[in-house]
Amino acid sequence: MKDSEDIAGIGIPFAAGVAAGAILTAYLRHIPLSIPLFLSVLIPIMTALTLIRSDDTHPRMASLAILFLATGVFCSINAAISEGIPSPMERLSALAMRSGERMKDLIASIPYPSPTTGPLVKTLLTGDRGDLEKGVIETFRASGASHILALSGLHLGIIYLILSKITSPLGNSPSSRRVRAIITLASAGFYTLMTGASPSIVRAFLFITIGETSKLLSRKISPSRILLSALTIQLVLKPEVISSTGFQLSYLAMAGIVFIYPGLEKLYPRAEGLPGQLDPMRKIWSGAVLSISCQIFTAPLVWSRFHSFPKYFLITNLTALPLTSAVMVLSVATIALSGLGICPDFLVTLNDQSVQALIECLRIISSL
Repeated sequence: MKDSEDIAGIGIPFAAGVAAGAILTAYLRHIPLSIPLFLSVLIPIMTALTLIRSDDTHPRMASLAILFLATGVFCSINAAISEGIPSPMERLSALAMRSGERMKDLIASIPYPSPTTGPLVKTLLTGDRGDLEKGVIETFRASGASHILALSGLHLGIIYLILSKITSPLGNSPSSRRVRAIITLASAGFYTLMTGASPSIVRAFLFITIGETSKLLSRKISPSRILLSALTIQLVLKPEVISSTGFQLSYLAMAGIVFIYPGLEKLYPRAEGLPGQLDPMRKIWSGAVLSISCQIFTAPLVWSRFHSFPKYFLITNLTALPLTSAVMVLSVATIALSGLGICPDFLVTLNDQSVQALIECLRIISSL
């Protein structure tokens, strides 16, 4: 008898979900973004997390019912989509791309004093090099900083840190952490779509998603497991991406950071009584071995594909990466306040000066 009740506890909510999905599909053409399908994906994830954490029978059964109800909705809507209804992901991608175009227009409208600042800001935040001068592109290439112009995990990582700071006032209670995680993942995911979802950006988004999920579950996941989990998920979603050079370089660089960097970083002795973040020499050492760890794994592929090797990669990364982080933070603040119509002139000037400092720094390195 209990087995029958268990099957009913699963089958009835699932059938109800399928029926609800069939009704909702009639209205999908009139919904700008398929909210039902989004919720039918989100709810199973959240209820699955509840099931993992719950030890009480009744809450687990309620969560299972919600899980199968949402799964039924998902299956019904997904079947309708396969029959010709526009995909919600396609609609979301189109919305994100339109937002990206509006951001490019906003960047172009900011009155930067230097003509090269706006195009470089647009490149760093959207990946669009269309307005970037050839001389600036050559400066980045000659100094070994071409990877800064290509949207990668570096850029999404900086956006993630900005989002973490923005949401930090919400607090660290369990409910606050869930809200912060949802805001951060939704924003990072939308930015990923807005910039074209390149393989390296998708890899970084998967890293962030897995990391945030482990925090919500109060579980510590090793960096190697995050790396391999993200690799598996990305290949399952899009197997053909394995032939992409950007995909290969992104995972090779992360493999160097995961497997080589920790050992090299420990070679520098810690100063007694002084935290690592307050030890300037240790910070320089950490930055240097981080770059070396990446190069050990990526250099063979770069040489085989492009027959080149960045001779001054160490100097470039130690100087340009901190400047790039500052440029992106200032650029995000400038764009956000400009969109609200309250951006002060000094912030525009500061943003412009930071961009010009980055370009000048790379010009000096490229002339060596």
